[in-house]
Amino acid sequence: MRRAPVIAVVVTVLLAALACAFTAGPVNAHDRPVRADDGARVVAEQRVAPRQLDLTIDSPALGTTAHVRLLTPDGWSPGRHDWPALWLLHGCCGEYRDWTKYTDVAQLAELKRVLVIMPEAGPAGWYSNWWNQGAGGAPRWETFHLTEVRQLIERGYGAGSRRVAAGLSMGGFGALSYAARHPGFFRAVASYSGTVHPLLQDPGGFGPDWFLNLDRQLGVDPYAIWGDPVRQRAVWAAHDPTVQARALRGLPVFLSCGDGTAGPYDPPGAKDASETFFDHQNQALAGRLRALGSPPVTDFYGPGTHDWPYWQRELRRSLPMLLTALGA
Repeated sequence: MRRAPVIAVVVTVLLAALACAFTAGPVNAHDRPVRADDGARVVAEQRVAPRQLDLTIDSPALGTTAHVRLLTPDGWSPGRHDWPALWLLHGCCGEYRDWTKYTDVAQLAELKRVLVIMPEAGPAGWYSNWWNQGAGGAPRWETFHLTEVRQLIERGYGAGSRRVAAGLSMGGFGALSYAARHPGFFRAVASYSGTVHPLLQDPGGFGPDWFLNLDRQLGVDPYAIWGDPVRQRAVWAAHDPTVQARALRGLPVFLSCGDGTAGPYDPPGAKDASETFFDHQNQALAGRLRALGSPPVTDFYGPGTHDWPYWQRELRRSLPMLLTALGA
């Protein structure tokens, strides 16, 4: 006669435990006290959805804290494992939550066995260790991503050494620039409307000044990043994926871009001069890779502007290549 109340209590406790496991809220980061070699460490965790975990990292490379969002695979648990990793990079003026905010990446069945790493990169960080008038120092985004974040995620959050990268706009630049500057770090890269040739002087009138003007609009000293495009041309060239294309030979590369005219996701008559400029950059990189005997996979889809519906579609189109490279 007394079993029913006991069973009810047990069921209630189990349901409460399950609810806690999937309820957004803070997690004690000190349960996994991992550090990067330079002392970078996770100082806070926030579970924002069943498969989404936000990390706050105290970063010596940046001189401040920054964030990373993880999209964890089915069966994931903290600690050392060997999950294949997709680094998914945001664009200019954006942030680390953009991919889950504006696309269906969290619902893609193809990624249920992949750890997706979405790091903060600053509104205009350009995935670089800033030149800072020759003095170097913070912010060092390249060091933050490829050393600090990598070591923390691999030591405490299950990432293995199989990595691919994809990104939009500035993030497409980041994926390709990192791959060229660090051969072997990624097994494949994809860029969607990427700024892949910053030194291109376009017949349409755009050139390196486009980047300088954009940074000024965002309140960033444009010369702090790579210096002056003439006086510090070597610094610009060292980060330019098209100039460094030889280092990408043999790497699976996916390039996509619209031509800046109204496409299926745009209002009639829409025009986007920046996307046209990026299309010319991507065509230049694709041509350079072909000349080097390493043709990329391309989806230069014509009509289309610089907007999220296209990047969501292109992520899906590039996944077969990326997942094949991961062996996932």
